[in-house]
Amino acid sequence: MTNTATGSAGRRTESGPAEDGAVGPLRAVWGAAMSPEALVRSLLPAEAALPVPPAGDAAWDQVRSSGTLAAVRERAEAELGTPWPQPLASQYARYFRDGNRTRYESQVFERQDRLTRAVLMATIGEAGGEAGRGQKWLDEAADGIVQLCEQSSWCWPAHEDTCRPRGTVLPDVATPCLDLGAADVAAQLAWADQALGDRLAERYPGLRERVRAEVRVRVLDPFVQRRDWHWLGLDGDVHNWCPWICGNVLVAALRLAEPGRERAGQVAWAVAGLDRYLAALPADGSVDEGYEYWWNGACRALEALDLLEHATSGRLDAADVPVVRKTVRFPHRMHLGGPWYLNLADARARPPADQPWQVLHRWARRLGEVDARRHAESQRTPGIPASAELGRALCELADDAWQHAERGEPPLVAGVWLPGTQVGLARTAGGTARGLALAVKGGHNGEHHNHNDVGSVVVAVDGVPVLVDAGRPTYTAQTFGPDRYAIWTMQSTWHNVPEVRGAAQGQGPGFRARDVQVVDEPGRFEVRLDLAAAYPLPELERWWRTASLDRRASRVTIGDSWSFTGDGDPSVLHFLLNGQVEQPSAGQVVVRPPGGARAVRVAWDPEVAAAVLTVRMLEDPMLSEVWGERLTRLELLLPGTARGAFEVRVEVGE
Repeated sequence: MTNTATGSAGRRTESGPAEDGAVGPLRAVWGAAMSPEALVRSLLPAEAALPVPPAGDAAWDQVRSSGTLAAVRERAEAELGTPWPQPLASQYARYFRDGNRTRYESQVFERQDRLTRAVLMATIGEAGGEAGRGQKWLDEAADGIVQLCEQSSWCWPAHEDTCRPRGTVLPDVATPCLDLGAADVAAQLAWADQALGDRLAERYPGLRERVRAEVRVRVLDPFVQRRDWHWLGLDGDVHNWCPWICGNVLVAALRLAEPGRERAGQVAWAVAGLDRYLAALPADGSVDEGYEYWWNGACRALEALDLLEHATSGRLDAADVPVVRKTVRFPHRMHLGGPWYLNLADARARPPADQPWQVLHRWARRLGEVDARRHAESQRTPGIPASAELGRALCELADDAWQHAERGEPPLVAGVWLPGTQVGLARTAGGTARGLALAVKGGHNGEHHNHNDVGSVVVAVDGVPVLVDAGRPTYTAQTFGPDRYAIWTMQSTWHNVPEVRGAAQGQGPGFRARDVQVVDEPGRFEVRLDLAAAYPLPELERWWRTASLDRRASRVTIGDSWSFTGDGDPSVLHFLLNGQVEQPSAGQVVVRPPGGARAVRVAWDPEVAAAVLTVRMLEDPMLSEVWGERLTRLELLLPGTARGAFEVRVEVGE
């Protein structure tokens, strides 16, 4: 689980980008070229360091006439002249009072999204006359920029590391906290300066200087002065915050920092963070937080690597870094079909579709990864979303190959096993979502954004999950606090794993799968693993789970066998079902998933295990937007014998 608490605000080191001595995959390829001394010489000047042209460049004429920004324009026109979103002290304080973080964050996000729309409209301008300078949009952008500069904190309250030690509910403006939110604002201001800098200087003299001063104090100085930021990963625990923050700091440093040694040092420290993150990824490029979090982890790293290549005129080129190629393959390997993906940890099975697909497409083109490119193209939709991030929108508009890519069909791989996270996915036949797909997860219960789910299985039919992982509800203070596992979606009892003699799985890296064995043949995909170590039961010797997909028969079999030191209480198998559930007889249920997928039959021996169905109503929008109003848990009561075996079969049809 990612820890959102940072270290002591008072602990500092000497100013400057201290070298990190670890040799990661970037340092192994680039060596001294990523040092501050080398970067002083290789970095392009600020006005050329970001890879998009400024407003007024002829490249924007085609964008203006293409309709690519239609959704952005419609929303921007509607909000022009209306009051801006206003984050309030009472909203900030709510996190510390009742755990609600979304009320404040929604105001911040809406303010930043409005600024992005204003910058995009000012960048492309209007056709002809004085309006061709886009003055109304320039004024709108300046209003948004000033509001960000006057916002007390760019840090989200859930990450604020100065409040709790002082017993306050408002941030200490003298000690800025550098988190995801602060780094995001700094990058947004840098991209705005890249697009509109000269025009802002002409119409609002002094504004650009104000921006640079705020970014320096709130982001760039804290970035190089403190070494206790948990997201730096200096303690060996590197997660998605590292590339997310380092990538945004990189943007800010390239465009807004003081030139020379200071700027080079900031860039070098950001590169060192990216190196630590890539070193922490498994060699297979997989991400333990799952597909949705790939976009805010590995994808953020890829974006930063794009910028480094441009800003150093190709001297820092990561195309030959092996883990980069492997992680580019991860998204399409997790695709179930349509909008559905295999979800792990806090990720959702139907995540937002408006991801920065152009980043994946660009890297797939560079590396010759045909399946990754096809996957990105299959998800392409025309136009920039009204809520796009500014940097991502500008880079997408400037990517001519992506703008002319044609939408096709996704690759839908036949099968994959990722040993780094012990996650596998296989389907009846590659290239089509029709039929059954089986996913199996081993791993351990100390992963980032962890759920207690060692040995869990997911089964989809025609690309739609039917035996499912619920995902997560809306984030609150509880989500990353000591009571995280009081949340039902985090508990093993609401995942597709056994409850062993009344015991749920334990949390922590010691609770893990053992002796994992994988078979992937043309007719069969099978994963066998021992779950005994995932449970705090000394009398449990072995709990073998074998999940297999018979591709020829289009059948999934989930077999459990156990060995205890003696007889005891019964155990229960849990399976969380998505759709309309019927029980036509004692030994089977029929699940009719939403979206036109075929029904599946889940069958077992009723002489061995009695069944109970428990309906869970979904009131949290993060869950109901994915699954609808309910999920149903199938509970199969197993005998309490010292040894035994049991099998569940999943087939298409009633």
